[in-house]
This record gives sequence, C-alpha cells and structure tokens, in this order.
Amino acid sequence: MLRTGLNPYGLTYCLGLQGQGTARGNPHGRGLEGLIEIGAELGARTLEIHCAWLVPMSREELAGLGRRLRALDMEPVVSLGPPLEGVADALRVAAALGAQTVRLGLTPVLAGDRAWRADWPELVAEVRRTLGEFAPRAEELGLALAIENHQDFTSWELVEFCQEAGHGTGICLDTGNPLAVGEEPVAFAGRVAPWVRHVHLKDYTPQWTDEGYRLVRCAVGDGAVPLAEIVAVLDRHQAHLTASLEPGALEARHIRLFRPEWWRGYPPRSAAELGPCLAAARRARLEEDADWRTPWEKGDDGEALIRYELDMIRRSAANLRRLGLM
Repeated sequence: MLRTGLNPYGLTYCLGLQGQGTARGNPHGRGLEGLIEIGAELGARTLEIHCAWLVPMSREELAGLGRRLRALDMEPVVSLGPPLEGVADALRVAAALGAQTVRLGLTPVLAGDRAWRADWPELVAEVRRTLGEFAPRAEELGLALAIENHQDFTSWELVEFCQEAGHGTGICLDTGNPLAVGEEPVAFAGRVAPWVRHVHLKDYTPQWTDEGYRLVRCAVGDGAVPLAEIVAVLDRHQAHLTASLEPGALEARHIRLFRPEWWRGYPPRSAAELGPCLAAARRARLEEDADWRTPWEKGDDGEALIRYELDMIRRSAANLRRLGLM
C-alpha cells in the first residue's frame, strides 16, 4: 500500500539542515542533490523535499525537477514547517512540481511540552486561521495539506482540525510521535486513519526516567513502534499512501509526563487511554543507566556524524524491506 521513500529530516547533518551557522560548523551539506542521490540508492518511491530548497526555483526548474523525479519513479511531496509560515509558497512550488501533498508542521512545540508555552492558545488559533485560509486554495489546486503530529497535538485535536478545515486538509502521521503526547501508536493511527494522506515512518528506543521517558533515535524497525500493525490499520482505510523514512532527531526527546505540570493545556485523559501508551514505551527500551546520547549530543561532527546518519538510514531501509513496507 505504501509508496515508501525518503525525507531529509533523518539526515539533517549530512544534507546541511543542521550545524550550519553554529560554532561547530557544517561544510558538508549535500542538499537536494544529496537527498536525490541517497533516495535513488535506497530505491525510494517517494521523495519528501524541504520547501526552502524549492522556493528559489523558477516554474520551469520546478517542472523539470518533477519530470526528473517521475523518471526515477519517485513521487514528490513538499515539506514545510514548523514554523507555520510560507504556506502560499509551498502551494505554489508543489503545483509547479506536480506534487499532490504538502506536509505541514504546525507549531515549534516538541516532546509534548505545551505547558511551557504561555502563548499556546495563540498558537492553536493561528493553526486554525492558517488552515481555514489555505485549505480551500489547496483543494482548488488539487493538493492536500497534510498536518503532522509533530510532538505537539493529539490525535483528537488533529481530527478536529481536519473536520473544521474541510477537504483540502489531511494528516501526516508520524508513527513515533504519538508517544510524545502520551498516546499509544496503534490507537493513534486508528483514530486518524481516515484522514491520513502521508506517513513518516519513525521509530524510537525509549529510556525511562524519574520524570517520564526519553525517546532516543534509532534505526526505523529497531525500536518500540509497531510499524507493521500501524500500516495494517491504515490499510483498512487507505488504498494509496506516500511514506518517508525518518529516523528521529539528533537530539533525544524527554517526555516528562510524570510531572503534573506537563499536562497543562491537554484535555482530560483516562487511565485506560494512557496505560497502553506506557506499556508501548516499555518495549525495546534502553536500560536506565545506558548512555542515550547520539553522536551529535556527544559533540561529534564531520565525517563521523555523516557516517552515523547514512548507516542508520540504510539499516532502516533494510528493516522496512524485511517487514514488506519498502
């Protein structure tokens, strides 16, 4: 069912999206051409492209890139945000490229930590306003806005956004991120399945702490997320979906849901709903005294970090082939 390929966010250092402008520097970024090259190596059938790479291109250049990707049997997806700005540009480049989907990250909140944003209500209002403005435009262009569960919103909230915004809006399901908002991944997928338009295949190795658990980057297929079960749920609702391999960020996410204040801003959650999430976060877990840091967090850079990212994406692709998902 899935047209599985690649996005740049599991290769942020290799492709130059991370490390630029920092004291550590990053002269190694391979950009869009690097993403296409790695995608071709892995046999990617979808290529999710960072919108900022596309915005400077002319209509003719975008059309030519679209033809090139189709010759490689890669379906393009345009990827934007957070922050939630530049949607008009994303729609423009997606239409010229011949893409059908624009994936949107909605807010800068990560690890479910909405309690620490005093402006959380304003962020939610801006999401509603933006979707209300641009969903009709997307529908006119034959595009879908796929809003991601980017460690900020619950499944119930995403569905509500889609119902409010109408036919131009769907969901980009990130398979690892339900754990960041206290939801079990298969149940999350079941709630959003009718609205899913694109999938980020992500996995995590959890590590329990006194405050909750960390979500630590790992090869997709090596961690706690039941990918085959999630895809089986989606398959009951969708005949065709694009998907991107996306190992987690180079920084671990600490989900502090044992702290009462973490829950500020969330609707009430029953123990029956939270319990399966906690059980899921016990699978494939790291020991509590294990070193959870990625090479980036240990201070590595240069070729060592590039090799780490490339080895992980290749292992992820091999795991998905074994599972029949790529």
